[in-house]
Amino acid sequence: MQKKIKLKGSSYWDRRKPINKKRKMKEAVRSIDSFSKRRPINKPLGNKHSISRDNTSNYISSRTSSSNRYLPDIIEKRYLFMIIVIILVFTGIGARLVQLQVLESDKYSEDLVASTVRIVEGESAPRGRIYDRNHKLLVDNKAVKTIYYKKQDGVTTKIELDLAYRLAEMLDIGYSKLSNRMLKTFWYKSNKEKAQDKITKEERQLYNERKLSSTDLDNLIYERITDEELSVYDEVGKEAAYIYYLMNKGYSYAEKIIKNVDVSDSEYAIISENIDTLNGVNTKLDWEREYLYGDVFKSIFGTVSSSTQGIPAELVDYYLENGYSMNDRVGISYLEYQYEKYLKGTKAQYKITDGNNYELVSEGKRGNDIVLTIDIELQKYLEERLIAEVLATKNERNTKYYERSYAVISDPRTGEVLAMAGKQIKQRDNGEYYVVDYTPGVITTSVTPGSIVKGASMLVGYKYGAIKIGQYHSDECIKIKATPEKCSWKYLGYINDIYALAFSSNVYQYKIAIGVGRGNYQYDRALRLDEDAFNKYRDMYASFGLGVKTGIDLPVESLGYMGKSKLPGHLLDFSIGQYDTYTPIQISQYINTLANDGVKLQPYLLKEVYEAPDDNNNKFGEKIYNSEVVELGRVDVGGEYIARVKEGFRAVVSYGLGTTYMGNYRNIGAGKTGTSQSFIDTDGNGVVDTETITTSFVGYAPYDNPRMSIVVISPDVAEAGTDTTSGINKRLTSDMVNKYFELYG
Repeated sequence: MQKKIKLKGSSYWDRRKPINKKRKMKEAVRSIDSFSKRRPINKPLGNKHSISRDNTSNYISSRTSSSNRYLPDIIEKRYLFMIIVIILVFTGIGARLVQLQVLESDKYSEDLVASTVRIVEGESAPRGRIYDRNHKLLVDNKAVKTIYYKKQDGVTTKIELDLAYRLAEMLDIGYSKLSNRMLKTFWYKSNKEKAQDKITKEERQLYNERKLSSTDLDNLIYERITDEELSVYDEVGKEAAYIYYLMNKGYSYAEKIIKNVDVSDSEYAIISENIDTLNGVNTKLDWEREYLYGDVFKSIFGTVSSSTQGIPAELVDYYLENGYSMNDRVGISYLEYQYEKYLKGTKAQYKITDGNNYELVSEGKRGNDIVLTIDIELQKYLEERLIAEVLATKNERNTKYYERSYAVISDPRTGEVLAMAGKQIKQRDNGEYYVVDYTPGVITTSVTPGSIVKGASMLVGYKYGAIKIGQYHSDECIKIKATPEKCSWKYLGYINDIYALAFSSNVYQYKIAIGVGRGNYQYDRALRLDEDAFNKYRDMYASFGLGVKTGIDLPVESLGYMGKSKLPGHLLDFSIGQYDTYTPIQISQYINTLANDGVKLQPYLLKEVYEAPDDNNNKFGEKIYNSEVVELGRVDVGGEYIARVKEGFRAVVSYGLGTTYMGNYRNIGAGKTGTSQSFIDTDGNGVVDTETITTSFVGYAPYDNPRMSIVVISPDVAEAGTDTTSGINKRLTSDMVNKYFELYG
């Protein structure tokens, strides 16, 4: 077998060229001749390298004929491979086309529409309604006819001036709010050449030298517009001037309300009929909140921004993060803000067609309806009684500094607020008194509670072993060195814990505080107490809801004031409710916790939420929320001690200082009166300078299965050092307890 050799001169690129058979044969022969000349052919080269010219020729001939023999097969295989590849490619393309045009046609059609069709939203939809616990409608929406202006492209100042005159002829606007500056602006825009003539050459030169600004020039023009020049405007001209101001108030791209109060049917109709010629003036039916019970509970309902106001600056970040637009109408205070997520409506959506017209895509829908825990009949009666009582009290003796009272009625079993109100009295310049709503003060204003907290103070004594159930103490005055005597309102004798609560002994609480503070009391001697006693009292009070936020479902809530001093005398003051201050809603949570055997519940106002009904025949749609009782904690003390305090509160109403506070239900009521020293700033210099008396009452009924609780507080109701104190709390609680049982049996 002949060995194959690599021909000299053959390179990689030579092998890459198409084979020329004749040329290759000549090159092979030439190479053999050259080899023969260098070394004789007949000279042996050894077996390994021996080669002959004939063998080489035979090898090349063999390779050539072999290549020729298999070439058609190679070409056929390559064509077959190409055909298979082409079939596979077109099969893949076909499958993809089927997927796109058949299987996923709807999806991609929607994507195409979404990318090519512009969808815009309409005006803010009406909000959900608000009902009371008995499904009485409290807050609704009412349609408001509105005439507005939105500047169009190409509208010039002259067009706007002419438009203002046209509107003045069509509408009864009035110009009582027209200022001199507004009228000068109207003259300036109407007489630009005359206005510019009021600037001297020297002043223009200073402007060119950048020593005066365009604002400086405008101010000079305004100063030089004379009353005589303004006198040319009659009634219609002044109305036109005010309308022009309304048309240009705020951002140029925003809608400007021209009139939305007392728009007559004829005014609405004439504008609607002439929209095509009024260059941006249009009509729409807007909405506003309607309060079916007037001002009753209105401040806690909260407010909604107007269509011109949109989102207030202080709430922009919050609402924009939640997907709102700047011109959306939103809840901005109290319940409207707290439950915006339920009350907001769904805006209508429109598709902008090729003709720049609007095609409705989805209709707007008003928001969900919310049901409150409030009983509007009880709330209404409470507010009526408060208004009458604060006016009557202000006309009593010794009420120079009195100005407000608060009341809260709730269900201690659930935490539901049934009614709450605050009323404040003010005085007009002519000396006449009038009353304004101050209900937000129930959750934002703190008061000195007085003796109503003695129930919690008594439990501190039980818990830390300062007293035992039924223990007796003498009610003599306490005196710490270099301080005035501290006494009860009168000497009560040798008394036990129940009697101490029934007749509100201060001294009994002082002695408990000394025991909690591990003090060694001697009359008129220095007293040292463990400062940790303050924490023991505050922890117990907090477990009832005093000095901590209650968690009521409103966006604002105050904590009250916490004293900083740790003096022994201040601990004694603390124990009788004359040191830290608390809000009325905290005090309501306190009495509820006691009535509920030491279980603290979260107070709340939202009871249910319903979707808006699909038709007008149904009052509500599907219920989407139902409130649940939320337990916040339990008082860390034995049940027998809580029962003992409740027995003391029962004694207050049965034969103690609170016998006339529970109306006709004294026999089933329990409660506690309170009187405290308060201090106020009477001259507004930031320094308290006058001592006053604050009175309070907390109660619940029936005492063995409480269904209602009540809190009434009247800060600064009397001047200190006098023997006359108004009975406003007694009258209010008595009336409200009677009203509750009249409604609920």
